[in-house]
Amino acid sequence: MHKPTLIALGLALCLPWAGARAEFPERPITLIVPFPAGGPTDIVGRVAAAKAGEILGQQIVVENRTGASGTIGMAATARAKPDGYTLGLATVSTHGTAPHLFPKLAYDPVSDFTPISNLVTSPNILAVNPAFAAKDLTEFVAHVRANPGKDGYANAGAGGVNDLGMIWFLQLIDGKMNSISYRGSAPALTDTVAGVVPVIFDNFPSTLPYVKSGHLRALAITGTARNARLPDLPTFAEQGYKDYDVTAWYGVVAPAGVPADVRDKLSAAFAKAVRDPATAAKMEETGAFPLGNTPEAFGRQIQAERERWKGVIDKAQIKLQ
Repeated sequence: MHKPTLIALGLALCLPWAGARAEFPERPITLIVPFPAGGPTDIVGRVAAAKAGEILGQQIVVENRTGASGTIGMAATARAKPDGYTLGLATVSTHGTAPHLFPKLAYDPVSDFTPISNLVTSPNILAVNPAFAAKDLTEFVAHVRANPGKDGYANAGAGGVNDLGMIWFLQLIDGKMNSISYRGSAPALTDTVAGVVPVIFDNFPSTLPYVKSGHLRALAITGTARNARLPDLPTFAEQGYKDYDVTAWYGVVAPAGVPADVRDKLSAAFAKAVRDPATAAKMEETGAFPLGNTPEAFGRQIQAERERWKGVIDKAQIKLQ
């Protein structure tokens, strides 16, 4: 065989491999959690990442990059290379409220990200100290309207989703209450149980033990259906507020521009992970309930949350620095 023929044959054999892309993923993936270790966002991220990594055949390493209500970690996610190896864990705070609270936000929640899958949701509860006059939501609304500005409600932080959720409900009922902010749910709940502040609107997992023990009286829960762990507690929708739903969620996003096949593979892995019985059980221990939807469905949710909170925040004229 002549030398040119050998060279041509060698090139022909190499060409198919030269343009081929390695099977994703071929190395570990980083999941940026924009809130501190040990919190609900971090727990959801770590539990989901462990199972999804097992499904994908590569480790998913959780990196806590905190600050500015989660926006620092999300900005880092948006700036990462769009190859599927850097992901972020988005929340209502980072993608629903932050765009309207921070005038100089470093990212756009829609155009700067590729939605992967909304992993889990977690409802919120409106509860009162047992000594409070209202025994149900109807009485609560009547009391607030009859006593504008008389009572306060505890929240886990000014401008947080629970604070804004209560502001939204007060807008709906044309009521006025004083917002009393704390550094987290624990001190807010402590003062509500003690009667220092009579009302609280807070996360399901943190409020549940106090409701179960009788230290707080629950009046309503968010979400589209009653929760199996509090089956006698009606939703806001059941009680006449069908458009009111402040539900926490935790979803995986990637930088904008991730290839469709990589996006779909990640989405399938995370959706399968949160539906795994053992993983779902761990999630439910924190008050989070599996969802695992498609990139398209998650994208619509992000857009809807962004639009929903714009109206609430603009009407309340709230801005954070």
